[in-house]
Amino acid sequence: MKLIFKIILLAFLTISGCKSKQVDKIKPSSETPKVEFTEFDLGESDLPKLKREVNDYEFIFTPEQLEKLTLIIREFEKETTNQIAVVSIDSIGKYTDFDQFAIDLSNYNGVGLKEKDNGLTIVFSKNLRKIRISTGYGTEKILTDEICKKVIDETIIPEFKNGEYYNGIEKGITELIAKWK
Repeated sequence: MKLIFKIILLAFLTISGCKSKQVDKIKPSSETPKVEFTEFDLGESDLPKLKREVNDYEFIFTPEQLEKLTLIIREFEKETTNQIAVVSIDSIGKYTDFDQFAIDLSNYNGVGLKEKDNGLTIVFSKNLRKIRISTGYGTEKILTDEICKKVIDETIIPEFKNGEYYNGIEKGITELIAKWK
């Protein structure tokens, strides 16, 4: 009986030793970027799980503005099945590329119907001074990168520069919807 106990103990220590060696391979904490998501559920990923059409993690919009944007987006989805998500975020966590963060966020949350790939996500950060429109493959046939860039540069950014974040997003969504129908 003691022999079996010693074998089990030896096996456990060997397995534990392997696990600690794997942990040693991780970068020291001073080199590991800090993930700073605090206002939303990360789920199984470093990306937030979006809970609604407008996810205002920077608390930029008033409740009335959130309601109005949500209504615009829901009405458009009822008419077309095209889905839009708007996300304001103050940090991109471990990411170093805002554009890649926006693409991954949209993909992780499955914005758009899977069979149509008809989603569009507007991700912006007042804190980081960044914005990105990510489109599904079905959407980009109509709303090309050039169109999205033009909407950002000529419609959204001028409003942002005046501190009018709601106006910029509302005008941008309205313009995108007009071109997408």
